[in-house]
Amino acid sequence: MRVHVVSDVHGNSTDLARAGDGADAVVCLGDLVLFLDYANHARGIFPDLFGAENASRIVELRTARRFEEARAFGAELWAGIDRVPAIEKAVRKQYAELFAAFPTPTYATYGNVDMPRLWPEYAASGTTVLDGERVEIGGWVFGFVGGGLRTPMRTPYEIDDEEYAAKIEAVGEVDVLCTHIPPEVPDLVYDTVARRFERGSRALLDAIRRTKPRYSLFGHVHQPLARRMRIGSTECVNVGHFAGSGRPWALEW
Repeated sequence: MRVHVVSDVHGNSTDLARAGDGADAVVCLGDLVLFLDYANHARGIFPDLFGAENASRIVELRTARRFEEARAFGAELWAGIDRVPAIEKAVRKQYAELFAAFPTPTYATYGNVDMPRLWPEYAASGTTVLDGERVEIGGWVFGFVGGGLRTPMRTPYEIDDEEYAAKIEAVGEVDVLCTHIPPEVPDLVYDTVARRFERGSRALLDAIRRTKPRYSLFGHVHQPLARRMRIGSTECVNVGHFAGSGRPWALEW
């Protein structure tokens, strides 16, 4: 079997359509939506609405961890605009393109910037959406846990630690544990370009140590200090920032 794994697609529908080439299945670990491209401030929902110059200002404030100033600046820009329908309209446009690009079969879970309630409208018969659930692929059991934990960024699909831990527990013992965020290990959660620690999961780390899956696969941190390491007998792999590389990570057995 050969499975191609992608994460942090962030609007890259062109490469997503080719992600299944040579593979028996595709696994997607979320973050389909591109709200703001930190490398190219002219790309994404935010600059489409407010321009690249304002997007650069938001990036500057967030990178400096001046989150309250960033929120205040954003509130000024959104004044007079009905925010929720404006964002949903833009997200729907991206989802229409991205879900149409998914190869068959695809097994997918949500990222922290995704909007789970919209996925049933766009997931075709060849795409299986899983969150706190398991599926067998080629004789191996894959467990999926989507979303992220609460942060000052307040992205759309952030949940409490307890809810996240309950989903990890529901998955149980698997061969491959698929999550959007990494286990809470400093080398896996530190972003070398953003120069900050992203949130990883202690519950995920504990589950890896306890249940010993063959692999723990995740994304979320675009430029991690370490892309892979072993935790006991488990190979932990950041499958990469697909929006930037356009290349899936391959798992073979």
